[in-house]
Amino acid sequence: MINPKAEAYAAVFSSKEDELLQRIAAETAQSHKQPHMLSGHLQGQFLELISKLVQPKRILEIGTMVGYSSICLAKALTADGLLHTIELREADAANAQANFEKAGLQDRIRLHVGDALEILPQLNETWDLVFIDADKTSYTKYYELVKPRLRSGGLLLADNVLFHGDVLQDEIKGKNGKAVHAFNQVVAADEEVEKLMLTLRDGLFLIRKK
Repeated sequence: MINPKAEAYAAVFSSKEDELLQRIAAETAQSHKQPHMLSGHLQGQFLELISKLVQPKRILEIGTMVGYSSICLAKALTADGLLHTIELREADAANAQANFEKAGLQDRIRLHVGDALEILPQLNETWDLVFIDADKTSYTKYYELVKPRLRSGGLLLADNVLFHGDVLQDEIKGKNGKAVHAFNQVVAADEEVEKLMLTLRDGLFLIRKK
């Protein structure tokens, strides 16, 4: 979706990845079956900066993968802050937990393994910042579950809202593209939030609860 030269140029003029994030990105590219799912340098830096602006006490992440984005978000937690992250796949969750320990964040990040639709109702928290980056067919359900527990003024970020350009087609055929488009329509029609769709990477929705 994004011109590779423009992305490379942006990376040169953005803050650099720390050593651990570089290592996680390299290892994921070499060994993961779906390395494109990693947030990566520019989006990771965006998440970190947003977190620093919000200064969150409670963060929710749906879709951990190997923990790259979790680490970026958790860097700006308050002193008594905690990040809850949910991952369906046990292998990715194990890698993520190892990465949290390498980052020294194992006491600041609580990893839940399983179906987010089952886990979310059990989390009795008020969220300052939420990042959704999991199965696309459940985006609308995640939004409906999470929004009531997002504090007024809190931010929700949803990844892949352009879904590889599928949503730009005159006729959207794939189930993921259809699900993402339906989610985008729900957010657009929601008058309880302010929203901005960013053309960063694969599309990132920035949503603020009024």
